[in-house]
Amino acid sequence: MKKLYPVRHLLLPLFFLVFPSVLQAQTWTTKLDKTVRFYQTTEMGVVIVGTERSIYAVDGATGDVLWRHKDAELDENDVAPVPDSDLLLLSFEKGERTRIEAVDIMTGNRIWRSDKIKGGLMQMAVEPETNLLAIVLAKDAKGHANDGVKRHPLLHVLDLASGDERWKNELGEVELMPTRWPDGNSEVEFTLDNYHAPVFAGGRLYVFYEGLTSFDAQTGKSRLREKFRVNEEGLALTEADPIFTEGFIYASSHGRVRAISRESGDTVWEAKDLGLTPEMILVGETLYVRTGGQFTRLKDGDTVERGPYGVSAIDTRKGKVLWRYKGADKGITNLVLPDAETIMIADRDDLISIDAVTGKRRARVRHGIERASFGLLNEGGNVVIGGQNEIAAFDPSSGRELWRARHTPPGRGILRTVAAVAARAASLYFRYGGVASTAFRGIQIARVASSLSFSGLVARSSVSNLQALATSSARNYATRYAASRFRAFGALARVRANFPDGLSTGSVLPTLPSIPATPSLPSAGDLVRDRTVDMARNRTSDVDERLLDKLDPAHQLDRLSRFLWHRDRLAALRGQWMYFYTDLKGRDGNGLAGVNINNGQTDREIRLRDLDERFITDEPLGLMFVSSGNRMLAYSVTDSR
Repeated sequence: MKKLYPVRHLLLPLFFLVFPSVLQAQTWTTKLDKTVRFYQTTEMGVVIVGTERSIYAVDGATGDVLWRHKDAELDENDVAPVPDSDLLLLSFEKGERTRIEAVDIMTGNRIWRSDKIKGGLMQMAVEPETNLLAIVLAKDAKGHANDGVKRHPLLHVLDLASGDERWKNELGEVELMPTRWPDGNSEVEFTLDNYHAPVFAGGRLYVFYEGLTSFDAQTGKSRLREKFRVNEEGLALTEADPIFTEGFIYASSHGRVRAISRESGDTVWEAKDLGLTPEMILVGETLYVRTGGQFTRLKDGDTVERGPYGVSAIDTRKGKVLWRYKGADKGITNLVLPDAETIMIADRDDLISIDAVTGKRRARVRHGIERASFGLLNEGGNVVIGGQNEIAAFDPSSGRELWRARHTPPGRGILRTVAAVAARAASLYFRYGGVASTAFRGIQIARVASSLSFSGLVARSSVSNLQALATSSARNYATRYAASRFRAFGALARVRANFPDGLSTGSVLPTLPSIPATPSLPSAGDLVRDRTVDMARNRTSDVDERLLDKLDPAHQLDRLSRFLWHRDRLAALRGQWMYFYTDLKGRDGNGLAGVNINNGQTDREIRLRDLDERFITDEPLGLMFVSSGNRMLAYSVTDSR
């Protein structure tokens, strides 16, 4: 395998922390065996790539192939990283035979295998404290984009370490969502991206496909079944992500908001006749609900608007609607809360400030953003309103415009491509922006639930409207990267066991160069062996080219410590750039312009010779990944002008 322009090695993580500018000039190209079908990043900085023949794990910093699982023609639905761990789930299907394997993301070695689970990997939830993994699958989830595919999702709860099944349940029939909408009549994969992912909370597992259903997390015994219609017919994510508090679950459905007791499972109160409710934010004892918005239509991927548009405030003690604001005209963005007394939204024409106590409009100023889709707060506390082509910042007190940036898409004959690129570009920000990007610090909107959820929505961005990304995608990243929660089962487990302090946080990583390569250091074989499972016994002939096997122990430590550094870095990272696909003046072609949301400056430009709308960035590494034919390429985003 020939590789062009690789970064052959990196020094220890201290190199990144002290000299980040050195990385800026580096790019790489890696040639694979066949055309790239999909790719996605992971918490560890490893890029998982699927070709027409194999699954690869590629070191995002260098382009080195960590391992390859050959003769594995998998769809993107068949691959899913397990949050807060070093596990990657792979679903293999040959005729009537299906198996799921959990492999070490560093080596490709199998940690466990199950022959009882069948279907594409749609969503999952992880409960680190009780070592539980819930996965939701769907069989034969393929068809034409406008077919209206429906399936019965399969829910399995497993032991995270061994893969042993605790219990399973076949859920009711629900409508699935295409991963993409091709111009032709080709077959595509379908997903559950139009529903919110499961959640572990208080010893129970909650799922949201047919309303709200909860199961005892250990036994699978069902207690709560609140059946109600989820999502407006033919649209995605028209209901809000449920909010968990110590005593209640707040859920929305078709114009109603319910408070459900976590102790009894009974509905305590219900607020009716609100309209479509795609967003809820809890501040103290007041629940703010956005009604109306922009939604993805399942049959063709187009973004449609549905009203009535407005904001309501509900007293959570009794369910009383305190006030309703109905002054938004022909559209609405997600809610932005610059402080506890103020709510800001944008409609088709204006930026509107609402008193959070009374619901009265304080101010209205014209924003001039074509089809305003999302709002957020930058580091200065200013309100940033954006759309597909333009973004502008406003002072939340006076409404005064502070700056504006516009980047027009190239050409008019590629509207669907431009929309897909805009959604992908925005998702790069929201992936790292987190919930804090839309509300002041300290706001109570994070779940009490201790689990972590995964949905392919974040990786695929199949929801093509920017508003859904602003209100949904970021929330899966809100509390993900706590160092104490991370579970390692493969090569990283052995390293952490031998150096529990030296490899856990970036603050102590500079001590690593002083560690000598002596007989007391774990051997190369030890470093790629799980603490409890002999990985040599589980290796299969389908996995080869394990890079760690070729490295001496000291260089293994260097490499593995950098992966841990990458994950720790994510905990403190916040997105700063919103990307737009445009004609890069003076850069000989089209590409992505990165606008800094804090000052409006376009200080990143990445020219893409061959547009790949699946592009992804890794902000800790400062790289953007794209594919071209059978190659993966990395472009620097920190030194691109």
